Amino acid sequence: MYYNNRDVRVEEMPVPKIGYGELLLKVVASGICGSDVMEWYRIKKAPRVLGHEITGEIVEIGEGVEKYKKGDRVFVSHHVPCNTCYYCLHGFHTACETLHRTNYDPGGFSEYIRVPEINVQSGVYILPENMSFEEGTFIEPLACVVRGQRLARIRPGQTVLVIGSGISGLIHINLARASGAGRIIASDINEYRMDAARRFGADTVINAKEDVRERLLEVNDNRLADLVIVCAGALAASTGALNCVDRGGKVLYFAVPEPEVMVPVPMNDLWRNEITLMTSYGAGPLDIETAVKLMSSRRVELNEMITHKLPFDQGGPGFKLVAEAGDSIKVIFEPQRK
Repeated sequence: MYYNNRDVRVEEMPVPKIGYGELLLKVVASGICGSDVMEWYRIKKAPRVLGHEITGEIVEIGEGVEKYKKGDRVFVSHHVPCNTCYYCLHGFHTACETLHRTNYDPGGFSEYIRVPEINVQSGVYILPENMSFEEGTFIEPLACVVRGQRLARIRPGQTVLVIGSGISGLIHINLARASGAGRIIASDINEYRMDAARRFGADTVINAKEDVRERLLEVNDNRLADLVIVCAGALAASTGALNCVDRGGKVLYFAVPEPEVMVPVPMNDLWRNEITLMTSYGAGPLDIETAVKLMSSRRVELNEMITHKLPFDQGGPGFKLVAEAGDSIKVIFEPQRK
């Protein structure tokens, strides 16, 4: 149960009762997302059971469910779109009001969850036989990255700069490599994460304490980046990206500052150089399906990013590891582990 980043407790609650069209899932693995420790975002609804990067085993089937059976190994999406509104029909599934309202009960950091009927209908995915429960916790974060790079229309041969080498930045690096990016450059201020960026596919890593623009020109044949992907919420990351994008290029804001923070934009420069600013939020059904295929085909392999597997009595330390962004990459809870 999340109260704040420094107060995460193990609490007892009843196993959820399921109704018509619903499933009861025994959670086997549940990853901590960077958004779970965005305190300004989460504390508004605290206390709350968080967790949305889950895999598990179906242990009970509600009346009317025919597509799944007890014992199925699955990933379950916490947010699902209606697929019928204006936004869904125009490809903006993550702008759908239904997607923002849906969730499972309680959150993924629990031993059992109730999967509502709408999630059963369009948010449950059978895990491929060659995918472990732990690996399956990457489906949702990879799907979000898939969506971002799809919207940015990443092309083979492009120079890509990823600002921020936490878990989302590392997945962006990995997918950009699989998509044929010509040169991938990463930046961060944390040595551990800079080393991780090198391990997971970056050609060059720049310490963000340096002049990133100048270093970028040095390593990229005196050119800036065709695509800059912002994976850090600091204002300096948002503004710095604008100094690192080449003419005709794009900046994808995958992470953004807190709501009250305004990002100054040099509109005249962007206009003169035909630079595109864009955002990406969450993942839709197509993105999740693509993520499953990328992982099961081994075009994208993320298992080595798992640095910690913890039982629930280590909930506080687990959140601290992610919130401090130190010597960890992916932290996973295993509810059944003692």
